[in-house]
Amino acid sequence: MPLPPDRRRQLGAFLRSRRERRTPDEVGLPRTARRRTPGLRREELAFLAGISATWYTYLEQGREIRASEQVLTALAEALRLDRHERAHLLQLAGHAAAAESEAREPLKDEVAAVPQLLQPNPAYIIGGNYDVLSHNRAADDLFPRLLGNEAERPANFVRWMFLEPVARDVVVDWEPEARGLLARLRTQAGRHPADPRYTGLIDELTEGSPEARSWWRQYEVQTRHSGHKRLRHPARGPVEYAYTAFHLAEQPDQTLVVYVDSSALTTAAPATPDS
Repeated sequence: MPLPPDRRRQLGAFLRSRRERRTPDEVGLPRTARRRTPGLRREELAFLAGISATWYTYLEQGREIRASEQVLTALAEALRLDRHERAHLLQLAGHAAAAESEAREPLKDEVAAVPQLLQPNPAYIIGGNYDVLSHNRAADDLFPRLLGNEAERPANFVRWMFLEPVARDVVVDWEPEARGLLARLRTQAGRHPADPRYTGLIDELTEGSPEARSWWRQYEVQTRHSGHKRLRHPARGPVEYAYTAFHLAEQPDQTLVVYVDSSALTTAAPATPDS
């Protein structure tokens, strides 16, 4: 089945973005004196992947052609993509395992109750497109104006990050955090290319935020993960939090995120054996 035009354009944009990031030195090619474009030329990448330069150009331009999984793997090898980027490439080209149905189950009551059990640690559950499906009071306090408009539309963490001005004050390292969040949304959107919950959100972000509009074109991809984040607590000021993401077994797009003050985390010293 041929890919729809929008999917072909996304595939071409992703390949182009990765080609422009690779230098001849990185892939063992001689560097010529004059280069008009950054990164590899199309014919250089085609040579490395063992395919026709004309055919590759058509692929990058979004022409109505179909790339085999073998060709895509060769391109991924030539571009030195990591495993997340390879998976995203295959998904865009229609070769990944079929994504689960867009009509997902609602959040179960017993799952929705979990953030309340984690009070006073901020905790929430998000869907694949970062809609906030459940949260506790500590999360409401830590992320002001994130959860207050649910009567109008679902609270959404990415929308809050880019379109709610208070987010830039709450998230101390706003730019790297926002870029990473957008990259994770890109990865999720690639798994659900026709889902209006993603396409509508992306349109809203790129229309309302110059940063989202610029960074979206750079085609960063990233998976959800645990880590550390500096947030401005309403009473305590800047606090470094360790956060952990737990994917729900029955709904892997749904994720429980829990924040813990890093200063409260201690590693127990190993017991000293008796003499």
